[in-house]
Amino acid sequence: MADAVDSRAGGEERLFLGLVIALALVAGIGGWLVVTYASGHKPPGIAPDHARTLASFVLTNQNGQMVSQVDLQGKFLVVDFLLTSCSLTCPVVNRHLAEIQQLTTNQPDVRLVSLTVDPRDDTVPVLAEYARRFGADPGRWLMLTGDKTELYHLIATSFLNQDLDDPFTYMPGNFSHTDRVAVVDPNGRVQVYFDGLNDDVAGSVVAAIARLRK
Repeated sequence: MADAVDSRAGGEERLFLGLVIALALVAGIGGWLVVTYASGHKPPGIAPDHARTLASFVLTNQNGQMVSQVDLQGKFLVVDFLLTSCSLTCPVVNRHLAEIQQLTTNQPDVRLVSLTVDPRDDTVPVLAEYARRFGADPGRWLMLTGDKTELYHLIATSFLNQDLDDPFTYMPGNFSHTDRVAVVDPNGRVQVYFDGLNDDVAGSVVAAIARLRK
């Protein structure tokens, strides 16, 4: 009988000790998260799934001017993917692009590039109005449209995968992760992506460019 009591007491002690250790771990992790975010932590970037470089292209910006990859050589590019008829995610991402434009005002080696996935409807006049809506400086923030085949080749080759078997996507071209923002270095290499819906994306992009510049 005494052995049974001792065994039960020992089990309760082990259970209590386990609970104490578990609570200490939870408290420790929670404290680390608070300290990390309080110190200005930015969410980590997303690495490209494979090596990607900026493909050759000739497209048209919101002012009706022709733009090619040659015009962007030697610049850091901040690239997002545009659908002017989208009323949910796209305005959020482009408000963050507007923040990036403001944060890089005195950085002449930075260009913002928005590539439409719907060139049929996102014509030059439509993009011009959209650019005004977000205060896009045409010398620094290019909203590009053009031939659908060329646009889709550029996006699929340089930035995003296509899921052509998904019948439920609302995005023209069936591109995955169109809410991402890509950072391209002056040599045309895609270095990192960020979640364009994240409130901290502007600061994260600017910090990434600063690291690459060093």
